[in-house]
Amino acid sequence: MLFSACGEELENPIKTQTPDGTYSSHPDKEYDPSENASNNVDDTLPPAEGMVRSRLTNEWVEETIAKTRPLAVIIPNESAAIPHYNLSKASILYEANVEGRMTRLMGIYEDWNDLDKIGNVRSLRLYYGYWALEWDSIIVHWGGPFFINNFLNDPDVETLDGTYDTVGFFRSDDRKDPHNAYVSGQGLKELINSKGYDLTYRGLADDRHYLFTSKSAPNTLSQYPDAQSAKKIDMSGCYPLTRCYFKYNEKDGLYYRYQHLSGSPDGPHIDAATGEQLTFKNILVQYTKHEELGEGYLAFQCHDTTHDGWYFTNGKGIHITWKKTSDFGATRYYDDNGNEITLNTGKTMVMIIEDGDSFLFE
Repeated sequence: MLFSACGEELENPIKTQTPDGTYSSHPDKEYDPSENASNNVDDTLPPAEGMVRSRLTNEWVEETIAKTRPLAVIIPNESAAIPHYNLSKASILYEANVEGRMTRLMGIYEDWNDLDKIGNVRSLRLYYGYWALEWDSIIVHWGGPFFINNFLNDPDVETLDGTYDTVGFFRSDDRKDPHNAYVSGQGLKELINSKGYDLTYRGLADDRHYLFTSKSAPNTLSQYPDAQSAKKIDMSGCYPLTRCYFKYNEKDGLYYRYQHLSGSPDGPHIDAATGEQLTFKNILVQYTKHEELGEGYLAFQCHDTTHDGWYFTNGKGIHITWKKTSDFGATRYYDDNGNEITLNTGKTMVMIIEDGDSFLFE
């Protein structure tokens, strides 16, 4: 029998998740990667000399890329802002509500130097700044409300702002302002050098962020008796204007992202630069305390010691908790037995949702 977050029976065959840990049983054993090692890609050795594991995705990347600080690019997501360019190149993608229940995205780009058009780019919200810090990112945005000023004045916070910076930022003529602002990787590298920012990690953030397993030993969540089937994840209850959802593809083991498109109710979320639909190996859903600051602006509590969430991968999902205890400290995610969860190698989508909202999966 299926119920809504309020305890009402649902007519459609969809499970609901709420922030109180509806599925309350705990796994009775810890994750053993060797249990799932058969018939999988052998990626235990680097494909070429000099390659190392990415701290963002665990994929093999060139050492120079792994040492380069990522960009955290603030990207709007209302219908007038679509299509996006090179969004599929982000290693980590965050989504959260802003004013008017619109959502804004933040892409964490690891390999950004050769991208000639990223965006479009919009203004920063404070909570995105704190999520960007845990990757030691250089934040790329176009302005922002006055209450981010103290954050921007912190000497450890390094940003590139199209309101004042001209190198690397440009506007196109295919859309109206403000949805026509973009950045280029080469231009931003020149700007970063002119500002004297470090291009390599500064030692402020944790060296290890997520806990990963390799493709040769994937985490199927089979070690959790309460793991739920999650072939479709519908986030429209949390993001009513974006109405995004994800479908799991059994062939490649990835979640494909869909959302609203101008002139149609929904459709694949396509990167206009590559023609690719956005896909993710891991999806983290993070319930977060929030408040309104006036004029529709929101504040999310990025620092917390115990709060609820969900982790989805390989067509299944489990209830988790999360914590973040310092500005540059990583957000950590734990299963119901208190163990830090193991993510699969690949890209991750982080969905920040408001306490009291609910979403669906089946």
